[in-house]
Amino acid sequence: MTRIHPEGYPFIAGAGLAAVTLRLLGQRRAAQGALAVALAAAYFFRDPDRHPPAGEDTILAPADGRILTVRRTHEPLWIQGDAWQVGTFMSIFDVHINRAPCTGKVVRIEHKPGTFLPADRDEALHNERRLYYWECTNGQRLLVIQIAGLLARRTVPFVVEGQEVVRGQRFGLIRFGSRVEVYMPTATSRPLVLPGHRVRAGETPIGLWVSTP
Repeated sequence: MTRIHPEGYPFIAGAGLAAVTLRLLGQRRAAQGALAVALAAAYFFRDPDRHPPAGEDTILAPADGRILTVRRTHEPLWIQGDAWQVGTFMSIFDVHINRAPCTGKVVRIEHKPGTFLPADRDEALHNERRLYYWECTNGQRLLVIQIAGLLARRTVPFVVEGQEVVRGQRFGLIRFGSRVEVYMPTATSRPLVLPGHRVRAGETPIGLWVSTP
């Protein structure tokens, strides 16, 4: 049975309590609506087990969803050079638990305020977001960014700065439809996905390390 993440408990309990109260007041149709909201919240906050592939030669998808972008760009904050940008759009129907793309350390976490544009637009890169500065055990750096969307108004970290993590481990969540970007150094990695591909957090390889110390 798929577990539900505790972040969802207040939403499920609130809607469930409203359903019971409305039913007791004789508001049957409204009670059914509240019950539907409770069930939808339980579905949204589902937290299934994931099983990362063996080895450390691949970079795993941090999010469930559809690949929006795979392009070469300049990343000045952490990689400080040429990088592959791989963006994943998470609809409200996708699992929203985010997972570690590599084994290593979360060196820094940074929150940046911004807009709340639809997450499938390029302008959404300036939305409310949380940046995770990752140092993998092979010495390589990854930048992972949780981006809020039109409905997603909160990014939730499960890790703290300086924490050691293993690939596939849960590191955060975004509420209600959003986007996650990964920046990988072009000198030591290459992408394994294309726009339109569906990926699963903690299981699908999105990049391959091709030259590491």
